[in-house]
Amino acid sequence: MTFLFQVGVEAKLWWVVVVVVLPALFIMGAEGHGQVPCYFIFGDSLADNGNNNLLETLAKVNYPPYGIDFPFGPTGRFSNGRTTVDVIAEVLGFDNFIPPFASVNGTDILFGVNYASGSAGILNETGQQLGERIPLDMQLENHRTIVLRLVEILGTELAASWYLSKCLYTVGLGNNDYINNYFLPQYYNTSRDYTLLQYTELLIEQYTQQIKTLHKYGARKIALFGLGQIGCTPDAISTYGTNGSTCVEIMEEASLLFNSKLKLVVEQLNANITDAKFIYINYYTIGADSSVLGFTNASAGCCPVASDGQCIPDQVPCQNRTAYAFWDSFHPTEAVNVYIGLRSYSSLHPSDAYPFDIRNLVMLNQETGAAVSGKISIYQE
Repeated sequence: MTFLFQVGVEAKLWWVVVVVVLPALFIMGAEGHGQVPCYFIFGDSLADNGNNNLLETLAKVNYPPYGIDFPFGPTGRFSNGRTTVDVIAEVLGFDNFIPPFASVNGTDILFGVNYASGSAGILNETGQQLGERIPLDMQLENHRTIVLRLVEILGTELAASWYLSKCLYTVGLGNNDYINNYFLPQYYNTSRDYTLLQYTELLIEQYTQQIKTLHKYGARKIALFGLGQIGCTPDAISTYGTNGSTCVEIMEEASLLFNSKLKLVVEQLNANITDAKFIYINYYTIGADSSVLGFTNASAGCCPVASDGQCIPDQVPCQNRTAYAFWDSFHPTEAVNVYIGLRSYSSLHPSDAYPFDIRNLVMLNQETGAAVSGKISIYQE
């Protein structure tokens, strides 16, 4: 399994186009032509924008050189600049980045909330060796709190239900359930208790129920991000070795297994829940195809890292950050995040998204059934 794949002239031309088009799309957003009224984000460190800052955890990055290319400096984003969800928010036309749950207040929640948390997983215990984190179950409970506030702001449950049915939801978890659980036998028993297939089925079963809970709370346009190439990170390669391969093959097998089952979940949800639409974003192949950006260094991070794989505070990172695929030992640079965000929004290849991309998802008019019936189940706990 290799990290970098060759892509054709079509991809290179597409990249030139989006570099020109993105500023125009952002200007449209500044003029108030947003495509959705709000955007809710659930995830891990690939999407965290500050929720871990006040937690007792090693998984927080509210210090330089993180944020060196971000307009507001270090914010808790695990990158040198924007994350994938930041880019999606820009293209959707939002004037500002979606705020973290940890600091959002007042009517700002009308535009959406980011609940993502570094080291979080589908399972509640995932990432516990790093300290506090906000697993998906807790992120969903935080969202329930926000929905209750929206009912108060909008006046009725019916109004809140109608409003939420127009919003975009993205969910991206599962990476840590392997990186910070299954593949850490010194901290977790999961690899001894389950085969890789059994463990993946356990994750998918719980994840499916969590997504159904999100739907119960009013979500009607939901994009589920698959796992990335977890066996190709600098940390994975240096920790486990590759035995002559480009990446850690067992970890790559885990990503592909999880993703194949998640895509089936999307099919099943769309077949059984008729008042909502679910899509699958193929983060794995889109990330691999980012080699079109011409990285000169795709196997090492841009910043000097500590033993935990995160940037050492206040150290000077590489100068040519667009030449690096990884910012630290786990997380992509802004260049990769921009590429993934744009291609998630508007797919380049049919395999990028299933059954279609975010652009088509937000265009859907889900005005049937529970989407406008007021039957969000936030009180039935």
